[in-house]
Amino acid sequence: MPTTPEMSMDMTTSGDTGLLDTLQHEVAVFARRAEQTRLGGVGQVRNSMDRAAYLLLNRLDKEGPMGVKALAASMGIDSSTVTRQVAPLVDTGLVKRTSHPEDGRAVVLQLSPRGQARLDEVRSSRRELMAMLTEDWEPAEREQFCTLLTRFNSALSARQAGQSTPGAEGDPAS
Repeated sequence: MPTTPEMSMDMTTSGDTGLLDTLQHEVAVFARRAEQTRLGGVGQVRNSMDRAAYLLLNRLDKEGPMGVKALAASMGIDSSTVTRQVAPLVDTGLVKRTSHPEDGRAVVLQLSPRGQARLDEVRSSRRELMAMLTEDWEPAEREQFCTLLTRFNSALSARQAGQSTPGAEGDPAS
């Protein structure tokens, strides 16, 4: 996208609405396109896993087995939302419910072998899509985009959590 001198001004400059208007518009377009395609990858795997399922499986893969409350807290969402979203993952065998090793009354959620295989398949497909979409980018451009998008998501997450400044890097929902 071409930039004008007006657009490249420091965003903190009083009265600079051009760059901020462009930013908010591009974020809105990105959100719409991401939702339409669900950035689901390529081939048969394309659009085969919804965002909530992907994020839950990804979190369980990265952090290991955990209870509903811990999973909800790590994702920055309500426990009832996690319970509702994880139910179909348990029903389809992607997530297993097991008893907590120290407290048999508590339930622990963990990625099943089938869930791990499915997550690996979807990740591979999405990775291929990201490679295709950025094939004409330099490696440094990909890295910068990832850095800025992570920073942007952190700021959104901090704002949603009621903080005045962004917290730790990375989106809790990722």
